[in-house]
Amino acid sequence: MDLQLNKKQKNNSLAMTLLKGRTFIVLVVLLVFFSFATPNFLSANTMLLLAKHVALYGILAIGMTYVIITGGIDLSVGAIVGLGGMIAGGMIQNGVTIQSLGVTLYFDVPLVVFFTILFGAFVGWLNGIIITKFGVAPFIATLGTMYIARGFAMLHSNGATYSNIIGNEALGNTGFSFFGSRIIGIPVGAIILVIIAVLAGILLKRTTFGWHIFAIGGNERAARLSGVKVDKVKILVYIFSGVCAAIVGIITASQLEAAHPASGETWEMNAIAAAVLGGTSMMGGIGTIGGTIVGAFVIGVISDGMVMCGVSEFWQMIIKGLVIILAVIVDQFQRNMEAKIALQARNEAKKDDGQKKAEG
Repeated sequence: MDLQLNKKQKNNSLAMTLLKGRTFIVLVVLLVFFSFATPNFLSANTMLLLAKHVALYGILAIGMTYVIITGGIDLSVGAIVGLGGMIAGGMIQNGVTIQSLGVTLYFDVPLVVFFTILFGAFVGWLNGIIITKFGVAPFIATLGTMYIARGFAMLHSNGATYSNIIGNEALGNTGFSFFGSRIIGIPVGAIILVIIAVLAGILLKRTTFGWHIFAIGGNERAARLSGVKVDKVKILVYIFSGVCAAIVGIITASQLEAAHPASGETWEMNAIAAAVLGGTSMMGGIGTIGGTIVGAFVIGVISDGMVMCGVSEFWQMIIKGLVIILAVIVDQFQRNMEAKIALQARNEAKKDDGQKKAEG
């Protein structure tokens, strides 16, 4: 009986190990598959292109991870990407006109970046306020701000594209292309991703703020009763998500040297998929930044691999949707299995206590 029990425990332990490492296993399988499906997939140029795309998905997904851990969702991040790019592009190309004074101000790139990020933070703050102070469900609140942000992005230029946003030396606003360039062959976007990932990981795992995020996602009522300032934490989390989206907007516009109001469309789905694939539970309370980064690589490999294989864009959307559904199903299966193992452990402990009392 004990041998059968030990064997069952070992099988459960192996299954849990495979489930927890599922995203990395999927990533390896995808790399092997696409390396055979398209000969140039593992070339240096393809890997650098992949790194550029993963950087965008990864930064968005880090902010999304924070939101989902609290039990929320942020559908506005893709629209903030487009709005952020338009704000940065408009400030560089046209400056800021003050009608009452009849003057146009041009800002250097650091200030352009600062104001763009500030605008992303504002949209995130607006999401947080609507959700916490007015009691609107995160899905509805961020769906509404998604349309608002996209609409303002269109209004910013009447739907037109800001092209060739490289600035003017005479105006002192050149250098925006830096965010789309490379340092020692590494895309700047990828470097920014690493910096944000490290800081976000430390903040999530080693600070009181991070513990509060997990507490809210695990049991919001219990967190509130224990003294956690739930509303404040949620607002800060949505601000962080908005900031991440604005940074992606800056990087995207810099890479293209152009800003289009439709930039970032459906990218919120990539961010959600990367977070969920990385082990972040849609039920809240569970997630890691490292897992999210691996999930972003999976999304990047799928996207770039399918493009190189000539897969239709429509099929790509279907496959990504199926990936999200499958990831949620596997996550639910893992949670159920963990609960089952915990219940078995408690029952065994009670059984052992009963035997000890009987022997005593």
